[in-house]
Amino acid sequence: EFAGFGTAGWELGNLPLTATATPAMQRGNYVREALKRGLSIEQRTGANPYAFGLVGSTDSHTALATADEDNFFGKHTGNEPGPDRAMAPQNLGTSEGRFGWHYLAGGYAAAWARGNTRAEIFDAFRRREVYATTGPRMVLRVFAGFDFTAADWRGDWVRAGYNRGVPMGGELSATGRAPVLMISALKDPDGANLDRVQVIKGWVDESGEAQERVYDVVWSDMARRARGSDGKVPAVGDTVDRTRASYANSIGAPELRAAWTDPDYEAGQRAFYYVRVLEIPTPRWPLFDRLRFGIALPEEVVEASVAQERAYSSPIWVRPSPMSAPVAVRRTGAPRVAVGS
Repeated sequence: EFAGFGTAGWELGNLPLTATATPAMQRGNYVREALKRGLSIEQRTGANPYAFGLVGSTDSHTALATADEDNFFGKHTGNEPGPDRAMAPQNLGTSEGRFGWHYLAGGYAAAWARGNTRAEIFDAFRRREVYATTGPRMVLRVFAGFDFTAADWRGDWVRAGYNRGVPMGGELSATGRAPVLMISALKDPDGANLDRVQVIKGWVDESGEAQERVYDVVWSDMARRARGSDGKVPAVGDTVDRTRASYANSIGAPELRAAWTDPDYEAGQRAFYYVRVLEIPTPRWPLFDRLRFGIALPEEVVEASVAQERAYSSPIWVRPSPMSAPVAVRRTGAPRVAVGS
């Protein structure tokens, strides 16, 4: 659920679509699979080569800072604004599978730095105190510890987070108690309200197998949107006007906070946790193109042009015993950061 965002045709095969994707390949398309593999390798060897942070960025080849949905100047020169670009094939000579409308407008890298200097920003990357968004400027902060409570929100919760826990990208040594995540998410000041906050957990079970689970932690209008019998939170709704490429912040929330305790933690468990924040549905750039150029789009493309933008935090790792920095960092001194969008 929610993991099919921005696949851009990669679920079909390689760039020119000369090799078709197989089910076994699909897991490798997702960052959580690499994080789980890292835990499994660490379980066997004591070293985790995939203990990386997450940032987002564009993949544009235009040298233009135009990554907004209503001002998207394309991924490359063959995808610049025009009435035909949404339906233009993007397969290096083939004509099936991947089209212009598959492309996302862009993403951002955010860093919690101690100062606005090159050195401090790079230090934040080295600490993995960074997060990704798919375009909006959401503000996301995450700490993990063992004794946070909801009462911490009433004081200087950021100071409490640093003093009694670790921020996103950090590592905790297990104490036998379940970890508690303090999560704060704020909407983009000029953007859409928030739908929900989720925690994605990966862990290694008693048999040595890597597992994963997604938890809905806090969401807008919780009284009305109670969990169903299947344990899932109902959809937030959809205010997008497809003909006007507009939406309304009449649903969702401007801010979501939670102090969340892992209900399934087992003592000695090797695990990671990262946070995903979802906005309410908003229009993507093909709807703005349709309005701007007066073009018709297939209904499939119209519906695919409504999306829930999101943010992803860097993971926090919980380990059974103290462990130094990842092996790759120890060897090279370079920050371990992966690009995600």
